[in-house]
Amino acid sequence: MGHGSAGLRRLAHEVAKFGAVGAAGTIVNFGVSNLLWHLTSLQAVRANVIATVVAIACNYVGFRYFTYRDRDKGDRAKELTLFLAFSAVGLVIENGILYAAIYGFGWESSLERNIFKVVGIGIATLFRFWSYRTWVFKALPAHEAVTSAESFLEEAEAEHPKPKAHVS
Repeated sequence: MGHGSAGLRRLAHEVAKFGAVGAAGTIVNFGVSNLLWHLTSLQAVRANVIATVVAIACNYVGFRYFTYRDRDKGDRAKELTLFLAFSAVGLVIENGILYAAIYGFGWESSLERNIFKVVGIGIATLFRFWSYRTWVFKALPAHEAVTSAESFLEEAEAEHPKPKAHVS
């Protein structure tokens, strides 16, 4: 196996973890938006913005502590600021598509709203994946990753020392 296949495997693993968190966030997003659409008199896009914000909060926790838990944790304030900024762009993409469907084309039945919500989430997800991995949850520089791995191994060895070999 060449060097590239290890990188491809890592990317596939990252995409799978990103997808798992994203799927959970999508369920939250659809659940909250449909509840608000059916149980309140909020405008459809306004209710959807609230649902998107709730999903963004859930996703941050999932990305930080699951998908990207091994990434640089140096400046959490900067990380959170960037996450929220790129999430806001995703929110505008998702809700802009829903807004255009409803107010531009009059597609506002429950089915149509959900279809355009899927389209908006899909396009916004591509943007979010690229921006989060590129700018928010940056990979540790190679020397830091090696140092981190070495200290992890040293700690593990200190906690579980190898039994001494008996020489007879």
